[in-house]
Amino acid sequence: MLCAHMKRMKTRLITSDPDILDSTPVFAGTRVPIKNLTDCLEAGDSIDLFLEDFPSVSRVRVIAFLEEARTQLVAAAV
Repeated sequence: MLCAHMKRMKTRLITSDPDILDSTPVFAGTRVPIKNLTDCLEAGDSIDLFLEDFPSVSRVRVIAFLEEARTQLVAAAV
């Protein structure tokens, strides 16, 4: 599972820093807001298209983010 891979790497998926886009949550190590991914998916665009538009974000990070979001939503629903 990719999310487990990210946890083993102890890599943060998201960061928020006042010096980067006024604390907008971004994919760690990039200046790409998480909202860009959710906006693309909401519009019906594919992950592949997102990755083409934002090559500084890896597929592993996108999948790990989506898996973590799913986990958090399931936990909140219980």
